[in-house]
Amino acid sequence: MNDWLSHVDSSTVLWGQFIIYTIYCLVAISVVGWIATRLTKESRPSRISNRVFYVWVGALIVIGVSLHLTTYSTIPWVKDDLAGTGNIAATYQLSIGKNPANNNIPEWTFVDPPASPIDVPCNALVKFSVATTDNTYGFGIFRQDNTMVAQMEVMPGHANDLLWTFTAEGTYNIRSTEYAGPNAYHVVADNAITVSGCK
Repeated sequence: MNDWLSHVDSSTVLWGQFIIYTIYCLVAISVVGWIATRLTKESRPSRISNRVFYVWVGALIVIGVSLHLTTYSTIPWVKDDLAGTGNIAATYQLSIGKNPANNNIPEWTFVDPPASPIDVPCNALVKFSVATTDNTYGFGIFRQDNTMVAQMEVMPGHANDLLWTFTAEGTYNIRSTEYAGPNAYHVVADNAITVSGCK
């Protein structure tokens, strides 16, 4: 079980949570709706007492909290955030800011290593240190199908570090995930990260 959890991908977790929480919400809405219709009928007295209603709402709260407690350990970014900076295999430095030579359109600059693509090992904790020279941007890592793997906010004057463990081989894009003016949609580095060595 622990081996599976250590290799789970964020898209798998989010898909599973979508299914679980959709079922949970549909059940909650349908039962609360059923209770509401029973309480508002005037032709006969309701068999639903206040006690039954509050017990049901309490049960929904307990189930909802339990879902969070049982699924939080499967979310890939929780483990890396809680573990801190224990065994970081590699650190990659990038910066982002407006380029006066290109009509002040923001662009990514690869500092260390100085060029892309960045070769990242699989199943190893790595750190992305990102600096901004002007505005607040977002640092987002995206798969080729445009689903997001991870992201963080990049603020000027702060240490902006993202810890991540890649569990799937592939080529990933980097793009800004924050609005930083009308040219922000240009802030994309295609095929910027390559992950290999997965078993």
